[in-house]
Amino acid sequence: MPETPARVRTWLITGAGRGLGRAFAQAALAQGDRVIGTVRSPGAMSQLVDAHPNSAREVLLDVRDAQAVTAVVDDAAQESGGLDVVVNNAGAGFVGAIEEVEEQQARDLVDLNLFGAMWVSRAAIPHLRAGGGGDIVQISTVGAVGAMPTFGVYNASKWALEGFSEALSAEVAQFGIRVTIAQLGGFATDWAGTSMTFAEPKPEYDALRTDLFGTPVVPWPAPDADTQPTDADPRLAADALIAHLGDPDRPLRVLIGDDAPEQATLAYAARRDSYGTRRPFDWPEDSA
Repeated sequence: MPETPARVRTWLITGAGRGLGRAFAQAALAQGDRVIGTVRSPGAMSQLVDAHPNSAREVLLDVRDAQAVTAVVDDAAQESGGLDVVVNNAGAGFVGAIEEVEEQQARDLVDLNLFGAMWVSRAAIPHLRAGGGGDIVQISTVGAVGAMPTFGVYNASKWALEGFSEALSAEVAQFGIRVTIAQLGGFATDWAGTSMTFAEPKPEYDALRTDLFGTPVVPWPAPDADTQPTDADPRLAADALIAHLGDPDRPLRVLIGDDAPEQATLAYAARRDSYGTRRPFDWPEDSA
């Protein structure tokens, strides 16, 4: 008997114009699915749209605008006949010791990294439920397991992302909706480049920045044009996410990137040790 052709799924991917979001969109399109990608700059997805005119669409959206998010998600679902996979990828990094952080900088980052994903998830749930289920993917980081000096606001936004996503997973399982928290390691994107913002540095933290980054100067100097990236290709992250979503027994969390398991191990060990040597509980053993 001939094989039944795979069902074409519709993906909604935020921040699809570059980096990881673009890689996720390319991977979905390559397997014959449809992609609706949100971007902040018109034309950011033009190459993908030109290459896949019948299955890729670009939509302008600032995910921090809850009303605009609802309108875009509703329109995407109506046009495509529903949604199957929602990837909350839009986000940014931030460097600054807590003493250096301005209030608006912190609010802007949390609005983007936390509330943007929350508004998109909230708007997508009715459409995923109407279709009998689907997937919500939160692009997180191993920085949501531990924390690093000068990344405190960024870490906080991602820890909060994981907190609401874990609760969300239990809320929507009854509708056949699966939630994935993808904890990524280092990938060669613009996250640490023009996407990164910085607090105004205070000299009291020059020594710390030197220890961490090799220089007290922020923003960091732009790398030479001939400098080869040391982080992994974003396409590897996309391949790993596709494989994870294809696993019927997929867990809530998945580590993506060769460096991610070691970083998570160190972070969890540091959290265990932060209770001291006379902690009033037994550290859980692996139940697998």
